Amino acid sequence: MKLPKLFKNKYAWSLLAFAIWLTFIDQNNLITQVQYRMELSKLEDEQRFYQQEIKKIKEDLNELESNPKSLEKFAREKYFMKKENEELFVLIEE
Repeated sequence: MKLPKLFKNKYAWSLLAFAIWLTFIDQNNLITQVQYRMELSKLEDEQRFYQQEIKKIKEDLNELESNPKSLEKFAREKYFMKKENEELFVLIEE
């Protein structure tokens, strides 16, 4: 039986073994690299989300510091604060 020249070449076998090693066996194999890329993408998405949230919060803080009416509104809505002569009713939906 005649084998093709490629199967007789020791360099081809070495290259094949090296490719298998890098793809499946090595600590930094191809599968792990794909998982790392997916994780990195997820973390970058989270980073963008939190940066947007920080920007919104800074805008709200600036508004609260510059406008007394917005500060009063914030205190009433978030902390249920009231004036001395007012009554406060909190409705909770079930």
